[in-house]
Amino acid sequence: MRLGVLDIGSNTVHLLIAEIHAGGRPIASVSEKAVLRLMRFLEPGGSISPAGVDAILTAVARAREILDEERPDDLLATATSAVRDAANGAEVIAAIEARLGHPLQVLSGAAEAELTFLAARRWFGWSAGQLLMFDIGGGSLELACGSEEAPDVALSLPLGAGRMTIEHLPHDPPGEDAVTRLREHARRLLVPAAAAFADQPAPDHVVGSSKTIRSLARLAGNVLTGWAGSDRVTLSRDQLGDWVPRLAKLPAESRHILPGITPDRTFQIVAGAVVLHEAMLALGVDELEASPWALREGVLLRYIESL
Repeated sequence: MRLGVLDIGSNTVHLLIAEIHAGGRPIASVSEKAVLRLMRFLEPGGSISPAGVDAILTAVARAREILDEERPDDLLATATSAVRDAANGAEVIAAIEARLGHPLQVLSGAAEAELTFLAARRWFGWSAGQLLMFDIGGGSLELACGSEEAPDVALSLPLGAGRMTIEHLPHDPPGEDAVTRLREHARRLLVPAAAAFADQPAPDHVVGSSKTIRSLARLAGNVLTGWAGSDRVTLSRDQLGDWVPRLAKLPAESRHILPGITPDRTFQIVAGAVVLHEAMLALGVDELEASPWALREGVLLRYIESL
């Protein structure tokens, strides 16, 4: 069957249509993405501005057009932290559902972590053993660990790359003092998270699952050809630490010329790098491997399980 997944995230509205069947790997046939960077539309009171709501609804209307053309057998529509945490979130959700003509499932931070962990587990397999996962979105940072398909610990922190850029790195380039303040802020928020993971077994494998983390890993240049034509991309904490001050000195418009940094990530890549570096420090991680699968694949896999 063909399943549509519409993911309304902090950075993008992404429609994916995939061929799925029980016991099989989902194969994408259609992918349409609109870059929004919703954090820039947040007003002082925490509401998404009218311009931001219009941007979401325009992207949703385009997704509706594609769905009407492709006619998948079913649709899953989800929203994450930008909509979930907005002061006017209920009104925005109602407007999205009216434009889409379909219910919207608003995922909690813990659910985001659990579904992304499921995707990473399926990608790396049981041989990965005790798995520790980092996922940096535009609005939040998800952390999860465990030895099964469901994590034993799953947390979400308001340390997304877009949110931290708006709140702590408003200038371009941001400057050393702003980066230092962001480090201190991330370090404070990560203290209870580190405590929550302290009693867990040491991970056998650490993965990073998000476009921001994959961009940073490709920037470091550790790309190896894996099996079945897939790339194995790793990132060490030392490499990341070396890149943070270099990225922070470049204006956003110049960062996209660097390997791995796509235009839609140039504005928030510094904040993402700082948060990831602090998270790796807090959890004692020296190196991670980028996961090609993330939240959308987790949503697909969970649906397949229900077939």
